[in-house]
Amino acid sequence: MNSVLMIFIDGVGIGKEDYEFNPFFKYGFKTFTELFGQIPSLKNPFLKKENKFLFTTDARLGMEGLPQSGTGQTSIFCGMNAAKFVGKHFGPYPYSTLIPVIKEKNIFLHFLKKKQKTFFANAYPKVFFDYINSGRQRLSVTSLSCLLSGMRLNRVSDVRRGNALTAEITNERWNLKLNYNLSIIKPETSARRLLRIASKNKFTLYEYFLTDHIGHGRYDGEIVSTLKTLDTFLYTIMNEMNYKKTSLIICSDHGNFEDLSLKTHTLNPSLTITAGRNAEKLYKEIKSISQIRDAIIKHC
Repeated sequence: MNSVLMIFIDGVGIGKEDYEFNPFFKYGFKTFTELFGQIPSLKNPFLKKENKFLFTTDARLGMEGLPQSGTGQTSIFCGMNAAKFVGKHFGPYPYSTLIPVIKEKNIFLHFLKKKQKTFFANAYPKVFFDYINSGRQRLSVTSLSCLLSGMRLNRVSDVRRGNALTAEITNERWNLKLNYNLSIIKPETSARRLLRIASKNKFTLYEYFLTDHIGHGRYDGEIVSTLKTLDTFLYTIMNEMNYKKTSLIICSDHGNFEDLSLKTHTLNPSLTITAGRNAEKLYKEIKSISQIRDAIIKHC
């Protein structure tokens, strides 16, 4: 079965060749250097090697101000210019008037309506389910899309069975921050788990948020470990995926992590990578984050 694997990485843009504040240059990133030959920058924003494309994607959408997660992620997963619809960039959660749009246009729903197997690979801890059961509804675009589409959200039991991933790849933060006792897994293991999951579904999404979290907080003790974990995870995905059967798209909603001189988002274009089946078609179709959903639907 041909499949689509979408990896959404929060808050990663393509920035300056800066060895002081751009962690990709400062610490290195083998996903870029070994798979594309160099690290992308504003001077070298397009990289291609075999059936892999790395390129900038417009996150500003013609609106003033810094791009935000609520409108940016709605644009990605619903195929619309959410910032223009709202009249401004807005986040971190979607603006109230976007919720009906998310219910009707989210990318999960497209595949579900076609009766194709669709899966959101992230798991959520008990505290999250306690939160939504209390009636509060300030949710990310991805979790809201699932709930509004009738999709089951994964729990810790799914992680233990190897059928889902925690949002930080290795399970370590769930143990440290949430007092779980999960086995710590290598990013390579997590990547292979995601590839196995994706091979069983037409569309699979995995969301990674620590890049935006670290970008805002600039937590010195976590920058290198976060970068290396993500790098190993993505490198394994791209090195071991089935290029004939899988369409891979890695994308982000706005810049942040690529410039640690700031604690805010940036005006830089967001990072997008396509690889495998239909990679070139996706690259040619996607110019802004609002075109990602429709490009996937059209070509995959």
